[in-house]
Amino acid sequence: MILIKNATLITASEIFEADVLIQGEKIAQIGRELTVPGATILDARGKFITPGGVDPHTHFDLPMFGTVSSDDHYTGHKAAAFGGTTTVLDFVSLDFPTLHQSLAAWQEKAKKAAIDYSFHMNLTRWNESLAQELPWLVEAGMPSIKVFTAYNGRLRLGDKEIFAAMQIAQKHGILVMAHCENGDVIETLVEQALAAGHTAPEWHARTRPAWGAVEAGLRLAGMAAVSGATLYIVHMNAAGEVDMLRYARERGVRIFGETCPQYLFFTEDHLRRPDGAKWICSPPLRTAADNARLWEGLKEGLIDVIGTDHCPFFYDGTKPILYEGRAVAIPGKELGAGDFTKIPNGVPGVQDRLPLLWTYGVRAGRITPHQFVALTSTNPAKIFGLYPRKGALLPGSDADLVIWDPERRLTYGVAYSHQRTDYNLYEGWELVGYPEKVFLRGRLIVDGDRWLGEQGMGRFIPRRPLVA
Repeated sequence: MILIKNATLITASEIFEADVLIQGEKIAQIGRELTVPGATILDARGKFITPGGVDPHTHFDLPMFGTVSSDDHYTGHKAAAFGGTTTVLDFVSLDFPTLHQSLAAWQEKAKKAAIDYSFHMNLTRWNESLAQELPWLVEAGMPSIKVFTAYNGRLRLGDKEIFAAMQIAQKHGILVMAHCENGDVIETLVEQALAAGHTAPEWHARTRPAWGAVEAGLRLAGMAAVSGATLYIVHMNAAGEVDMLRYARERGVRIFGETCPQYLFFTEDHLRRPDGAKWICSPPLRTAADNARLWEGLKEGLIDVIGTDHCPFFYDGTKPILYEGRAVAIPGKELGAGDFTKIPNGVPGVQDRLPLLWTYGVRAGRITPHQFVALTSTNPAKIFGLYPRKGALLPGSDADLVIWDPERRLTYGVAYSHQRTDYNLYEGWELVGYPEKVFLRGRLIVDGDRWLGEQGMGRFIPRRPLVA
């Protein structure tokens, strides 16, 4: 047993002083002046405790453009833990004829998991066999699918197919997640840009206009309204998407919205830097006005979740880095030197999310401490059927706890990052407040700068289907 004394607990609804008793893998008791004979005592005076972060949008060991994302289900999980995240949700690629086979392949990859995890199923093909198999996802404990309105010829489904999937999803409590851009517009603009000799990274953004995201999001919201399905818009990045979200919700659509740190802090101007390829992700970065409207959407309660879309690549994969004492080099963004269409799309972020949002969200007055916990832990746990096992500080919940040192000051960057890549988007940013200890199901896995976790200790957490 572990008894954490004199802490300040922050939840999605309140802040209070209390002691926390951990017994086995669970929170056993929360109260004032607890006394438990034989318990190991940790004094958290001057510290605060939040539930472990839940990141519902990550990509580990993902093949792309002739390479693979540089974090796998061990290195990425380890990085997440150092940033205070204890549960992640990854996406299963539909690489095999059936959902069963595709999930089995991803489960094999995840055997090295270091924190708890679940999956979503990418739905990138459609036929009668897959339609009949789709309800099985509920039995498999992963009742969520992701559809795409972009990536023509690779990932995109037609509207008729998406609507058919939504109808099945509605009947079985399956959440429909959507990557919203206009694939036809993108395809046309990319062809025109390359024909005109425009190959620099900024053209990644200029060929993926924000209006395409807004239009596609509203189109899928319309399908959700007609089918009765519940919709979750991933990685919202444009001001108009916030307005679309409000419009749909006011008209009775059951719809959730997610954004990511990169869309709150960076703009298309970063793509114009000499190292602009570092900021290539899809959807792309937008404008300062879009950043501001997304922050407003968070403060107003319109956007429900801050995930990361963590999908890192090396900036220069020809040069090895040391990771756990071993030299590692994985082909990365240098593959697209001279052609933005060949730059692997994705950025690191699974470790950065919580510390950044504490300093530049809570301390900056953009969101409250309650919103911080809700957006990064409690809301995703509820939306994806993990609550109250995850995302909560309650007796009976998993003892996934983060003890924060609110006064710790550091200059952030690669020196603190355990993400397995050669750069950090937030290099040189000043942080105040950082996770000091991280518990996963009652086990201390991060203690200051020490990693106490291990490969294979993470568990697949089955999730419950949506309840109307």
